[in-house]
Amino acid sequence: MNKDDIILAHKSFIFPAVFHYFKEPLLVTRAKDQYVWDADGNQYLDFFGGIVTVSVGHCNDEVNAKVHKQMDTLQHVSTVFANAPQAELAAKLATLTPGRALTKSFFTNSGTEANETAVLTARCYTGSTEMIALRHAYHGRSSLMMTATAQSQWRLGPVHPGFVHAPNAYCYRCPFGLEYPSCELKCAHDVEEVVRTTTSGRIAGMIAEPIQGVGGFITPPPEYFGIVARIVRNYGGVFISDEVQTAWGRTGGKWFGIEQWGVTPDIITSAKGLANGAPVGVTIARAEIADALKGVTISTFGGNPIAATAAKAVLDYIEEHRLRDNVTSVGAYLREALLALKEKHPVIGDIRGMGLLQAIEFVEDRRSKKPAAPLTLAVMEAARENRIMIGRGGLYGNVARLSPPMNISTSDVDEFARRLDASITAAVAKFKTQAV
Repeated sequence: MNKDDIILAHKSFIFPAVFHYFKEPLLVTRAKDQYVWDADGNQYLDFFGGIVTVSVGHCNDEVNAKVHKQMDTLQHVSTVFANAPQAELAAKLATLTPGRALTKSFFTNSGTEANETAVLTARCYTGSTEMIALRHAYHGRSSLMMTATAQSQWRLGPVHPGFVHAPNAYCYRCPFGLEYPSCELKCAHDVEEVVRTTTSGRIAGMIAEPIQGVGGFITPPPEYFGIVARIVRNYGGVFISDEVQTAWGRTGGKWFGIEQWGVTPDIITSAKGLANGAPVGVTIARAEIADALKGVTISTFGGNPIAATAAKAVLDYIEEHRLRDNVTSVGAYLREALLALKEKHPVIGDIRGMGLLQAIEFVEDRRSKKPAAPLTLAVMEAARENRIMIGRGGLYGNVARLSPPMNISTSDVDEFARRLDASITAAVAKFKTQAV
């Protein structure tokens, strides 16, 4: 197939709900390290990483060597047979969880499945069905996880009962019209009001992303999750940390995002960057909680030897190359570069995030904070022309999301910032011309 054939096939034979960035789809043909190439041979500096998934660089040589060896040894047996890669990965994960308290893993294919498993387990453990989630959350594309999700554009078709949504810690657009820290964390304390007024008062638990991914990398204040987790447990629930995007050192220093808030969750879910692009999902729980999932279950592809080998290789690579430290230092360098761009461009309302998980919220003007979704789309198109890859998110579609591989350097940041600056300048000029 040539380029036109591939694009036509996408339009003809794939569900139309599958969307693409850009007016003309970007056809990616190959990738290596921090770079991606399109069908026309153009090279892009990738600062999105396949939606926070390419954690150690595209086609990482060390990871792929182990995967290739496994492919020639054992590709598939399903969960009804024991295999070394799955066992080794589970044992490794048990040594990484906060406080070494979460020791039992269940492997699946995606973050959606990992979250489904977590909610099911919480309900079995507590005997309750009622769950709390946060507004602006995204937890997956299954029917149940769309119910947990709190953005209308991602809730397709019928939803399930059993979820209520608390206000999130969106400090830039505080749902209570307050400012941190004088707000005294009203959003966190309001979770108790949500439990008391919209549930029976005996809940199964709460699921929350430490940093809301699709929500636009909304990052709560330092005290937030300590307060929330305590409330959830006071009402009989378990606290589930959805680490699909924030785990494996992405936030810097720590293995898991929730550790930045000093909280040990009862269940952790993850996927994406764990295997650097191989399909894997995992639900990790305290032993007594995992034991509550009575009966038997299987996952045909969960813990697949190839995916498990890739995941273990990624964790080893992150550890051996001290990438969590790299995320801390290069993430801080990226943050400073973005803050400099904010000083230069009045259309940037907020810079937020942690480590190599950073967001830029675009507004029409800083006083009104009116979301500038069309401008954000123009920035995306200009970024493509300047050969950089970024993501988009936020309830209002006005947030650029940055999640480059965790082994990038400061020189990559310098080049990215230069191209992003040019992209924002071009997008703003385009809008001014249209206004005239």
